[in-house]
Amino acid sequence: MPAFTRDIIKKAFLELLEEIPYNQITVKKLVEKCGINRNSFYYHFEDIPSLMEEIIREQFDEIVKKYPSNDSIVAGINAIIDTFTQKKRAVMHLYRSMKRETFEKYLMDTCEYFVTCYADNTIRQGDIDGLIRENRELIINYYKCVCFGLMIDWLESGMKEEKARSLHVIFKLRVMTAENIADALRGQVE
Repeated sequence: MPAFTRDIIKKAFLELLEEIPYNQITVKKLVEKCGINRNSFYYHFEDIPSLMEEIIREQFDEIVKKYPSNDSIVAGINAIIDTFTQKKRAVMHLYRSMKRETFEKYLMDTCEYFVTCYADNTIRQGDIDGLIRENRELIINYYKCVCFGLMIDWLESGMKEEKARSLHVIFKLRVMTAENIADALRGQVE
C-alpha cells in the first residue's frame, strides 16, 4: 500500500501544479486533495521540495527511457518539447518557481544525455585516428550548452508554439553543423 499512497501524492501534486504555482502548494492542500493525513505525506516525503525533485527526476528519466539509444539530437529535443507541451502549465509553474535550479539541472542532464548519444554514434561512424574522440568532451559540452540555452529560451517565451517550431529548424541546422565539424576534424588528418 505505501507505493500506492506515494503515487497518489505525486499525482495530486502534479494536478495542483497544473492549477496553481509551485510556491502556493502546501502540505495541507496536498493532503486534502489526496484524502490522506499529514503523517502519511511525511512518511513518504521529507517535504514539498523533495517531492518536487523526485517528480522532476522521474519525468526526465521517462523522457530518456523513451529514447534510450538516441542517434539524433533533434529526436531527443523533440521528446523534451513534446513532454513539456503535454504538461505546459505544470512545467511553467515549476520553471518560474523558487526551485528553478532543480528543474534546470535535470534539463541540462537530459540535454547532455541526448548530445552524448548523438556524439558517440557519430564518433563510431567514422573517427579517423581518434581525432574526433580527442575532442569529444569539447563537442559534447558545446552542443549540450546550445541545446540547454535554446530550451531555456523557449521556456522564457512561455513555450510558444511558433518558438517550438523554430527550435526544430535550429536543431536541424545545428546537427548539420555538428556533422560539418566532424568532417572538418576528419579532414585535418587527410
